[in-house]
Amino acid sequence: MNDIPLHVIHLDQDDPKKCTSRKMHKYGFTQLHTSLHRSPKRGFLLDPLAGKLLGPDDRVSIERGGALVGLDCSWKQIDSSIEFLNKRTRLQGRTLPVVLAANSVSWGKPGRLSNAEAFAVSLILLGRWDQARRIMQPFKFGEQFFELNQQPLGAYSEAKNNIELAELQWEFFDRPQTDSD
Repeated sequence: MNDIPLHVIHLDQDDPKKCTSRKMHKYGFTQLHTSLHRSPKRGFLLDPLAGKLLGPDDRVSIERGGALVGLDCSWKQIDSSIEFLNKRTRLQGRTLPVVLAANSVSWGKPGRLSNAEAFAVSLILLGRWDQARRIMQPFKFGEQFFELNQQPLGAYSEAKNNIELAELQWEFFDRPQTDSD
């Protein structure tokens, strides 16, 4: 089984020393794009604001050559950065089921993942555990990420479809409150 191509649109908004995207690129795990002109035209943009989960239902698109694309930007500028990309690409936004961050900036925060962590979750959801483990090896927090999220990641990887995946996450994490609750 071939590796899934991983791409990062890099907006250069964060501390380069803490940038997991640059490190993944250094090890040959991702292609880094500073211009949208060379970034993938089809596939999925990992977008924490998308509202639609990446999961088993998306495997066919990936197997047909769709790319996984991460956005490297500051969490403080996520809204404007996503809006910028949505206007300029045809990538389909996908969010991830809840997991805990293990990186030093957002340790223990649900959903506040580095690009390396987001790619690892994505790869697991798409049945690529080996590739997920490989891209996390260069990071000090890599193994801790898998330990911290062992149960949810195991369950998520067994989900038959995106609807099942969406419900599974609430077995491990608190469901967010809505205005009607």
